[in-house]
Amino acid sequence: MADGTVSDHKPGEIRRTFSTLSTGQDQNGVVQPLLTDLYQITMAYAHWKSEKRTDHAVFDLYFRKNPFRGEFTIFAGLHECLKFFNNYTFSKSDIDYLRTILPPSTEEGFFQYLSDMDLSQVTMYAIPEGSVVFPKVPLLRVEGPLPIVQLLETTLLTLVNYASLVATNAARFRMAAGPGKSLLEFGLRRAQGPDGGLSASKYCYIGGFDGTSNVLAGKLFNIPVKGTHAHAFVTSFTSLDDLKNRMLQPADQSKSLQNLVEMSQTWLDRIEGLLEILKEETHKGELASFISYAMAFPTGFLALVDTYDVLRSGIPNFVAVALSLHDLGYKSIGIRLDSGDLAYLSLRAREIFTKIADKYNLPWFAKLNIVASNDINEETIHSLNQQGHSIDTYGIGTHLVTCQRQPALGCVFKLVEVDGVARMKLSQDMEKMTLPGKKNVFRLYGHDGHALVDLMMQEKEEAPSPGQRVLCRHPFEESKRAYVIPASVEPLLKKYWFEGKICQPVQSLHDIKSRMESSLRSLRADHKRALNPTPYKVSVTAGLYQFMHDLWLHNAPIGELS
Repeated sequence: MADGTVSDHKPGEIRRTFSTLSTGQDQNGVVQPLLTDLYQITMAYAHWKSEKRTDHAVFDLYFRKNPFRGEFTIFAGLHECLKFFNNYTFSKSDIDYLRTILPPSTEEGFFQYLSDMDLSQVTMYAIPEGSVVFPKVPLLRVEGPLPIVQLLETTLLTLVNYASLVATNAARFRMAAGPGKSLLEFGLRRAQGPDGGLSASKYCYIGGFDGTSNVLAGKLFNIPVKGTHAHAFVTSFTSLDDLKNRMLQPADQSKSLQNLVEMSQTWLDRIEGLLEILKEETHKGELASFISYAMAFPTGFLALVDTYDVLRSGIPNFVAVALSLHDLGYKSIGIRLDSGDLAYLSLRAREIFTKIADKYNLPWFAKLNIVASNDINEETIHSLNQQGHSIDTYGIGTHLVTCQRQPALGCVFKLVEVDGVARMKLSQDMEKMTLPGKKNVFRLYGHDGHALVDLMMQEKEEAPSPGQRVLCRHPFEESKRAYVIPASVEPLLKKYWFEGKICQPVQSLHDIKSRMESSLRSLRADHKRALNPTPYKVSVTAGLYQFMHDLWLHNAPIGELS
């Protein structure tokens, strides 16, 4: 309740922790083998028909550019990928449907192949969920029979792309707001459908938010649920006559019921001169709505004060009801501002609360929570910080869950090896070229604990060691290279799926969030700043650089001039 919202749904027996979902319990029924593009099915059939069923393929899932003009990304969605793997099977109805959309010439053996398919021959390596990640670095490395791994592409991408994008967006909001502010996700009504709304709630929490208004997300993922009332509640009252029940039990249950309406009117008279307002200008329907809500939630009263006039009606009405509740032994939570000049109004509200605190010797009143909403984006928070404000909590919806600044991350799933032979996609667009072969990835840290560089190398190469100098090269630009002597080395890719089983402890949502916070702290401040951040270096070893460029020259056509 301390963060300034009325409802704080505590974990109970009905809730399940995130870790209990590791075996696929509560798996979203939409996430299944047919959640894919048709060309995955047709490619798998062509591979099957070409007797490539046992070819051992290696695919990398990665992205090419950090989102939101920043220089970092938060990796999210791994847990859902593991649930997808754990439940991967084509049902009879799936097979029956595929028969209707594939050509009649499709051989029956292929349908039987799909019916018998599981992922026991697939191995998946991944960077731990919640980690800070960078372009070109494999988030997932998936190995196994070529047709099977090819079938996984689209589903893995849809599970990772949005999750990582919205977690990164949330992390940027958290950095803009600072560690001392509370952040609440209010985006369900604006999200891209119910699945988008649930995903947003989960991954915004991983990205640093403190709670959500989404009740189902609270139940499924054990996220704190927060909320107050809307303008519709305020405008549903026209006068104090609308209040049928006027009596409230004091916090001391031994005391008799008190008339909260009369108490609030008395307090409105008393503060009229102190706040330099005219009680006749305060909206009585608004006052009635506040009294009604306070009677329903006397231990968590937080009022939306901008329905009519914030300074002449909303705040005076709130103060009158809050002081009445205090007389009955209750402490109110605060107010929410949903329109107007948020910086100015929050400062004026704080002045009023401080004045009341000093006048009536109520120190806690000066610290009432001020919640701000109203279509807030990252730039809004930076602007508020520059202006100066007294906001304690941000309720953020549209710009957060829809990622309006950038609607997609652009992860790709690329073939890098078949039967031990490296594969490389060439392109005139350097950004779209792939890094061939099975690779390991290490993060090298300096003596100050900050990450220096992510280093990719061929699997056969010896891992870097602390204190030993290693040459780090830009994948494509020959002149960009540097020696690094790391103080510590972290292997990034860990084996998560092997022989049909999850083979790493599945972490709770809270643990993933903690990893995100720790991982972000490992970056220098200049990599994280909002304006013109310093690019983080992603490099390859000299061995991988030479191998890749030899393969590039071998596969690139030679032009002829005449």
